[in-house]
Amino acid sequence: MTRLLHIDSSARSGGSDTQAHGSHSRRLSARFVRRWRELRPGDEVTVRDVGLQPPAPVTGGWIHAAFTPPAQREPWMREALAESDALVDELLAADLVVIGVPMYNFGMPAQLKAWIDNIVRVGRTFGFDRARAGEPYWPMLAGQGRQLVLLSSRGDYGYGRGERLEAINHVEPGVLTPLRYIGINDAHSLAVEYDEFGDERLRASIERAEGEVDALVRRLVAGRTLREAA
Repeated sequence: MTRLLHIDSSARSGGSDTQAHGSHSRRLSARFVRRWRELRPGDEVTVRDVGLQPPAPVTGGWIHAAFTPPAQREPWMREALAESDALVDELLAADLVVIGVPMYNFGMPAQLKAWIDNIVRVGRTFGFDRARAGEPYWPMLAGQGRQLVLLSSRGDYGYGRGERLEAINHVEPGVLTPLRYIGINDAHSLAVEYDEFGDERLRASIERAEGEVDALVRRLVAGRTLREAA
């Protein structure tokens, strides 16, 4: 069985295929999970909606608690880390992480940044030792076969690799960099563009992205099935 962690981060409550002015990223992530379940109905899906229920941001107390050895933590420290622990546990239990992430002002929503800050945890998802030769940091999730899918939406067009607005696209780099830091390196991404135009170009972009979602699901399911059969 494959365990999926489905994360949505849009401030909009529904997909653009189900409500007026809905979220394109929610539309894509819901389609991905729906197509996956059609092919693998026995797999487990955990939903975490950080867009509508954002995690608490990191505080000075949180940092103090996180860098205190577990055996030395006081009750208030364990309380300060309780939500983070739950989010990390969800991530560790997942084989495939599917994130719907719209572009807000060239980057990810603050709600998703709060999730990332809560799951990049010393001693849980990355290691740190000042006495270690070379780099004092190392990823604790590396080599575990975990995969990441980023499904985005953008108001303008041309944010892809080698395109005119690549340099100001901080969505994929902003998500991929910290997740690679903790060891999640196998990533796939695609996006809907032209949202601010709202014309035929947007409709064509949605159609293209949905086709790419379907193809990605088939490819990932085939790879998962082959590994399970081996």
